[in-house]
Amino acid sequence: MSERTTIRLPKELLSRAKRKAAAEGRTLTSLIEDGLRLVLAEGHKGSKQKSTLPPISVATGGPMPGLDLTYLSVLQESDDLEYLERMKHFE
Repeated sequence: MSERTTIRLPKELLSRAKRKAAAEGRTLTSLIEDGLRLVLAEGHKGSKQKSTLPPISVATGGPMPGLDLTYLSVLQESDDLEYLERMKHFE
């Protein structure tokens, strides 16, 4: 039996999730369900994913050129690309 709940998400994340669900021809609920199942299944595997930090310049010690940390969407896009790379290993 399904239950209703309320979650708070950043506006941009929710917008991106809605677009992804629409592009895949599915509901936002099913997208969130699958995401939660993946995260929870990873917890049972016993191995934690190593988090990756944004690329750092050896010369300056700061972020690589072109990585603007003032915009959260840039970091989210970087995370999305990393996520896609990880998911390729499951195919």
